[in-house]
Amino acid sequence: MVAELASSSRAPAPRRALRIIVADDERDTVVTLEAILMHEGHSVFGVYKGPDAILQARRHKPDAMILDIDMPGLSGYSVAREIRRAFEPWPPLLIAISGKWVGQTDRMLADIAGFNHFLQKPCEPDVLLRLLEPLRARHNDEPTGEEP
Repeated sequence: MVAELASSSRAPAPRRALRIIVADDERDTVVTLEAILMHEGHSVFGVYKGPDAILQARRHKPDAMILDIDMPGLSGYSVAREIRRAFEPWPPLLIAISGKWVGQTDRMLADIAGFNHFLQKPCEPDVLLRLLEPLRARHNDEPTGEEP
């Protein structure tokens, strides 16, 4: 009983903001996802081409990337493979998103390319935020390197 009271009176643990790249050739998708994620306190970097997603990933070292499958320059599959190689052994969380390539074969290709999750457009914001939540919790448990 005492433990229950003590745990219920504690303030919730602070939630760490994530660095997230959203890459999609549809500007409306990028702007919408940026707004949703920024409202949650995340730093978001939007791009519209596959090569730009790789450039921004190298620049910002993201915690997560949301990649459209069908982008100009490089597909989301190609970007995911490159990110996995470049950030090995700890790549960012990779979330595929597509409104065109949504069949079972497309999902299998996403898995082979190294995506952690696959969402169909339009995706529910709550579903996307739930996919990011374990990443935020994991970061809360990691030491920050700051003195207490």
